[in-house]
Amino acid sequence: MKKEVSKATICVQGGWKPKNGESRVLPIYQSTTFKYDSSEKMARLFDLEDEGYFYTRLANPTNDAVASKIAELEGGVGAILTSSGQAANFYAVFNICQSGDHMVCSSTIYGGTFNLFAVTMKKLGIECTFVNSDASEEELDKAFQPNTKAMFGETISNPSIDVLDIEKFARVAHKHGVPLIVDNTFATPINCRPFEWGADIVTHSTTKYMDGHATSVGGAVVDSGNFDWDAHAEKFPGLTTPDESYHGLTYTKAFGKNAYIVKITAQLMRDLGSIPSPHNSFLLNLGLETLHLRVPRHCENALKVAQWLEANPNVKWVNYCGLKSSKYYELAQKYLPNGSCGVVAFGIKGSREEAVEFMDKLKMIAIVTHVADARTCVLHPASHTHRQMSDEQLIAAGVAPDLIRLSVGIEDANDIIGDLEQALESFKK
Repeated sequence: MKKEVSKATICVQGGWKPKNGESRVLPIYQSTTFKYDSSEKMARLFDLEDEGYFYTRLANPTNDAVASKIAELEGGVGAILTSSGQAANFYAVFNICQSGDHMVCSSTIYGGTFNLFAVTMKKLGIECTFVNSDASEEELDKAFQPNTKAMFGETISNPSIDVLDIEKFARVAHKHGVPLIVDNTFATPINCRPFEWGADIVTHSTTKYMDGHATSVGGAVVDSGNFDWDAHAEKFPGLTTPDESYHGLTYTKAFGKNAYIVKITAQLMRDLGSIPSPHNSFLLNLGLETLHLRVPRHCENALKVAQWLEANPNVKWVNYCGLKSSKYYELAQKYLPNGSCGVVAFGIKGSREEAVEFMDKLKMIAIVTHVADARTCVLHPASHTHRQMSDEQLIAAGVAPDLIRLSVGIEDANDIIGDLEQALESFKK
């Protein structure tokens, strides 16, 4: 029996397998086009009859090597990189939804994704019903409609740090004959592999922990290969009926378990073009090589910081699923027994304005529109990333007006705590 390769080894060795005399390090194929000796060969590539590269908008060797590494980390059959996490979530849904369709989504998701589904995709004729992730299966059932094509949630929600009950969502989705799509950005495959709990498709903002150094915006879509599209053929005609733009090719018949990723590549990337540059993929790969080392340090530091915040008299509340006081502690122990993420949500005793004032007093910890890289940073979502949402939408998304999102980095935990302490000094009552 073949021994499964560890995630640590995949991080370092996955994706790029150099042949004799080839570059040991993944090369940057910084080229838009690729040469062939015959027109016939190029024609077969355009008809999806041969594997190969002809234009980087559809595929590139550097990008594919990194996508392959991420697919292996997640335990999927295939993956594709996108130019951002937003593009990844859009592609993941739009690959199986069209005008007149409907999806169900957990309400506690990143504000940008909430806006994508609630506003932008609505303009494309795709409706979304948002549900409380803590709802019972019976309550979740009621959100489904005859035209529902997908269910979506985040393993750990941004910024509320709720933990998704993946098995529950998967059961409900499969009962209605649709796939469960899970954004696994915060947990990363180091701490959770949603496919092992019933999810069908995983997305990532690779901009976060996977890159890890705030150098490159990017995203990824990974397919488990487990969802049987043909068993629900009437729901997914884009995959199970002939595609006239490829001479009547049917993806599930031609590509089997790879149908979903091939369709994203051949259709969506062809027409919409949200491909990352090969250089950004190269930088992402450098980040992935240390992912298995960085994630445990993020989690270790975050737990220390969360415990310190919870004991501080100037802090009103703390939400970190690694704390025993968290309502999501048991779910975290089930899905994330080795650690969750480096992001802590908390509120200080004081007004919304005082929360902003506290952040302005921080010295080492930077206020940035980012999360989940090596450096500790902080954000007030209601004033920044989620400011497009109404108060009602903020509450539904689990974003309180006083919520401060602290992304704990891999510096010395005592230095992080020291900076928080000096900033809180002025709030002693």
